[in-house]
Amino acid sequence: MRAVTVIPGVPGSLRLLDDYPEPAPEEGPILVEALSVGVCGTDIEIIDGQYGEAPPDTDHLVLGHESLGRVLEDPTGTRQPGDLVAGIVRHPDPMPCPNCAVGEWDMCRNGLFTEHGIKALPGFARERWRLQPRFAVGLDPSLIEVGMLLEPTSVMVKAWDHVDRIGLRAEWQPRTALITGAGPIGLLAALLASQRGLSVHVLDLATEGPKPALAGALGATYHSGPLDQLDLEPDVIIECTGAPVVVLEAMCKVGPNGIVCLAGVSSGGRTIDFDAGALNRTLVLENNVVFGSVNANRRHWEGAAEALSKADHAWLGSLITRRVPLAQYATAYSPGPQDIKVVLDFAA
Repeated sequence: MRAVTVIPGVPGSLRLLDDYPEPAPEEGPILVEALSVGVCGTDIEIIDGQYGEAPPDTDHLVLGHESLGRVLEDPTGTRQPGDLVAGIVRHPDPMPCPNCAVGEWDMCRNGLFTEHGIKALPGFARERWRLQPRFAVGLDPSLIEVGMLLEPTSVMVKAWDHVDRIGLRAEWQPRTALITGAGPIGLLAALLASQRGLSVHVLDLATEGPKPALAGALGATYHSGPLDQLDLEPDVIIECTGAPVVVLEAMCKVGPNGIVCLAGVSSGGRTIDFDAGALNRTLVLENNVVFGSVNANRRHWEGAAEALSKADHAWLGSLITRRVPLAQYATAYSPGPQDIKVVLDFAA
């Protein structure tokens, strides 16, 4: 079968293999036919050789962690042939650590987890894959065109879940949310904020292209100026850019008793002069909280499936700015300036 692979740590090793082995039975009893795979910045960084880890028995890593497939067979009866499913990306470590032992592998403490398409597990950019039932998440049939958005949505469901948990430290009645970054993660964060009935603001550098309209369709106010000049004191900021300047300004901009979730990953290697004392004073005297969030557990994946089902499916489809047939796979991993979400289409 065909599979999109790299040799981790080797830039330029992206290949479409025609003779990749069929998924091993040990991967799970549920056999799935791939429909599509979303492409994200993690894939690009792995292709560039920045990180990634192949499974123990091979030099190749199959890419793809934003999955959508159709069940071909499931002898356990958990799923029926034809069901739409996505595969949970992270698997718990074998030890396991205290969090992995209770199904919270997104909070793994010892780093021995594995991840499809990223760390020691083959990804979903192959024509067929297998899953254990507990890692298979069902989707409503109406999501067949956009179900690959489940993985990034699960990441944002977790972020909002943790915002809610932190908010319970006091009387918590948030009204305003600011999302920094209008990529797929940022726009999905804005979607979830709008579903919560919050007044939503989205900040991004883009002044043209689809981003302003996509934010506006959610009822959000779109901003493209500097963050520190916004006339706004949000109760919640979800920071999705990873840009160091924006990260610091978000910490300073949130309102009293506010919560800042850092969901973007900075590249590092850049230093910025800032007044750490003033930041400390603000965080302490205003009871503010800053926390980081990544990945998701099954509870968040199921919440994401519910959120996508409730969303405007046409709006979700507008996030997908390019669908690339498998035969043209390489172009999927070369994002254009107007791209939001690129999808590799196995069903074309």
